Amino acid sequence: MTDEIQKGLIFFQGTQVRRAWFNDEWWFVATDIIFILTESADPSGYLKDMRRRDEGFAQGWGQIATLLPIETSGGIQKLNCVSLKGAFRLVQSIPSRKAEPFKQWLAQVGYDRVQEIENPELAQKRMKELYKAKGYSEDWVEKRVRGIAIRDELTDEWNKRGVKTEKEYAILTAEISKATFGITPSEYKQLKGLKRENLRDHMNDLELIFSMLGERVSTEITRKEDTQGYPQVEDAAKRGGRVAGNARKETEKELGRPIITSENYLTEQEKKKNKQQIEEKK
Repeated sequence: MTDEIQKGLIFFQGTQVRRAWFNDEWWFVATDIIFILTESADPSGYLKDMRRRDEGFAQGWGQIATLLPIETSGGIQKLNCVSLKGAFRLVQSIPSRKAEPFKQWLAQVGYDRVQEIENPELAQKRMKELYKAKGYSEDWVEKRVRGIAIRDELTDEWNKRGVKTEKEYAILTAEISKATFGITPSEYKQLKGLKRENLRDHMNDLELIFSMLGERVSTEITRKEDTQGYPQVEDAAKRGGRVAGNARKETEKELGRPIITSENYLTEQEKKKNKQQIEEKK
């Protein structure tokens, strides 16, 4: 869903919003959003007035905005940009009839999210529908959804045992990947020619299966030994990844080819499989 929301913001209300890639996500020029919603001749002044009128908004502005280099008619300049979350906060603070449809949509998204928390099956159903709408085959979708559940179980265990920062989560994930596949997630993305796309959305069946195996075994080791603190959790992650890595090597011997591949969903392989499944159902 996030990709679709971001695409909507890029051409918000039919007008393009300038953006910059920062911290692995798109950031949008705040004054562009303000201009579209208010048609103000001075969006920068409008933003200053907003911060002056709304104390809460002013106090939180430093947390949702950052100066980023943007191409302008006068050359590259640093402009206030907001992340997707910041864009939501900005829109909600603007009393404009143009903002009302967007606010209603946000309310619906929030309502859907509450429903999903109360009934996780709804979240899985919506997720499956989204992947299928993108053209993924049913058997791939089942593996992907199962992989997400296994990943969530693992990160829950990490959280219980003292892993708190995003950096720690990233390091642990990289350790499992290195032990399983011999490369880190960032190296894996380079191999597949990906940039901001989700790596696992571009894995084939076997790549997903070995990813799940490494994370599932890491979870089991963590629980069995009741690991506590980052060093012990990291050791369990490496060992879980080694189990999956050994299984991968044995599989490669049997198949006579590597499991790791540069193929991704941007190629036609998964689309062809999905088309074949549709034809078989007719």
